[in-house]
Amino acid sequence: MPTESKVDVLVLGAGPAGLMCAQGLKRAGVNVRIIDKRPKKVAAGQADGVQPRTIEVLQSYGLAERLLREGNQMHMAFYNPSPNGGIERTGRTADITAPSARYPFEVTLHQGAIEAIFLDSMRELGLEVDRPIIPTALELSHDENELRDPQSYPVKVTLKHLDFGSEGQDDTEIVYAKFVVGADGAHSWVRKTLGIIMDGEQTDYIWGVVDLIPSTNFPDIRNRCAIHSSNGSCMIIPREGDKVRLYIQLSDKDVVVDKATGRVDKEKTKVGPEELLEVARKSFSPFTIEKAGEIDWWTIYLIGQRVAQKFSVHERVFIAGDACHTHSPKAGQGMNASMNDTHNLIWKMTYVLRGWADISLLRTYEFERRKYAQDLIAFDKKFSALFSGKPRTEECQDGVSHEAFLEAFQTFGAFSCGIGIHYSPSSIPSMPNITELKHQSLTSHQTVGMRILPHVFVRAADARPFEIQDLLPANTKWKLVVFVGDIGPGKIKQIERVAKLADDLGKSTGLLKRYEDGVFEILTICATVKECLNYTDLPEVLRPHWSRVLLDDVDMFGRTGGKGYDIYGVDPSQGAIIVVRPDGYVGTVTPLEGVKDLETYFDTFLIRTL
Repeated sequence: MPTESKVDVLVLGAGPAGLMCAQGLKRAGVNVRIIDKRPKKVAAGQADGVQPRTIEVLQSYGLAERLLREGNQMHMAFYNPSPNGGIERTGRTADITAPSARYPFEVTLHQGAIEAIFLDSMRELGLEVDRPIIPTALELSHDENELRDPQSYPVKVTLKHLDFGSEGQDDTEIVYAKFVVGADGAHSWVRKTLGIIMDGEQTDYIWGVVDLIPSTNFPDIRNRCAIHSSNGSCMIIPREGDKVRLYIQLSDKDVVVDKATGRVDKEKTKVGPEELLEVARKSFSPFTIEKAGEIDWWTIYLIGQRVAQKFSVHERVFIAGDACHTHSPKAGQGMNASMNDTHNLIWKMTYVLRGWADISLLRTYEFERRKYAQDLIAFDKKFSALFSGKPRTEECQDGVSHEAFLEAFQTFGAFSCGIGIHYSPSSIPSMPNITELKHQSLTSHQTVGMRILPHVFVRAADARPFEIQDLLPANTKWKLVVFVGDIGPGKIKQIERVAKLADDLGKSTGLLKRYEDGVFEILTICATVKECLNYTDLPEVLRPHWSRVLLDDVDMFGRTGGKGYDIYGVDPSQGAIIVVRPDGYVGTVTPLEGVKDLETYFDTFLIRTL
């Protein structure tokens, strides 16, 4: 008989989306299991670009330091046809143009090394990827009562172990799960098994990819370069060490496409890595490029731009990453979108499993991430068309000009780096609606629905500077960031308002008591200089620990900090409460007198204990 087991969450696929999901759930204490069909992690190639918002997310789990140490950081150069033939540099710019980016650069590192960061972290938590295993059947209960009960196991998955023990033993296993996450790639078995349709189209753009260590006289080989030449387009992505990735535009004459699948038929296509490098050489002229050693990895693909019609079935089986959206890799979005999909899902699933939130909260995953995926495809269509289009020359006046490409690059900068992601309010039950924006004016520079802006504040107890994002980790807690204003000597009215807020929060039936213990953390930020305030001046409820009181002031050396109230657009004479979700996005904003508004907000999706 097959072995049987139960698990809270079964993650199918150990790429970036699946690994993000598994490590986050494990940190939250969830009984999670992750499987993959590959016998080991990716060794080379695949995705390689990590955008600024994703770096912030990795930092919230304590994983960014190694990425920054091992990866490459880059900026941007543009090359276009020269009047004298060949190409010439027409501009340079920062790769990241969003002014609020904490990390104003993109990091490149091959997918296997990024997976290793997750795998080592999971190992420390006592979690390993089970491999090589594939799912062969998935059954979902039709019992509505069972589906509504978050503690039931309505999903039955049959697994096949590909290297199972000795002869005569059964290589199948049956797993009963409360939830399943399909993070199994663009050709997702989970998506196909559930019958979820992908909306969109396959483009005519065909590209090759080569990873190599180059020998070249090209002066910007260590910058991200967009090369538009009369011989085709090419993009350079500098990588870790001396490695470089080349994206090389191909024509349909070079490649055979299987019409049934829409994929490149690699058996009939006679283009290999050497041929790809030869095409690149033509784009580089008058510069030269050769390989210095063996080619590390290569592939050929057609750009598909599709979004799944739905991201879950009955909020019990979810798809994430490439399983629910596919697009070109030119703007470095694939792996970033994938990891941020499951980052969005982790805390919601944890709350439902703990009994802290109604299961309907999980509906917001599809609402938020599918809207983002649709926006991503719209962006990708414009960007891919510009990149794959012919450059403007004397002979081709209808081609893409350098000015048009640069304008698009800068216009879409905030979105492409992840900083501009904006979750909209909704009428979905258990999702705060548009009325939660009524106090947006209190934080004129911090938009509700966007990630909390980075800024350095000074800790009141020891005048030590801290980046606020580092004090708001992805630990499944909601953070109440209380901007109490200036409560220094003589500010009687503001001191009284803050005392009243503390009384309202600390009531036996108030916000901090009406839900499960551990839901909230408080961080208090004062607009008072360090010489005029002790952290002990705050009411106890607003200083739950000596480290949780900050000042909007410079450090002892005057090097960093200050002007934080301006950054968030908060009036020091008024103050505000910014509610930060467990995934780092702002849920709502209220005045200091707005505790009732907070209770109304959280009552829509948290389960009360009082």
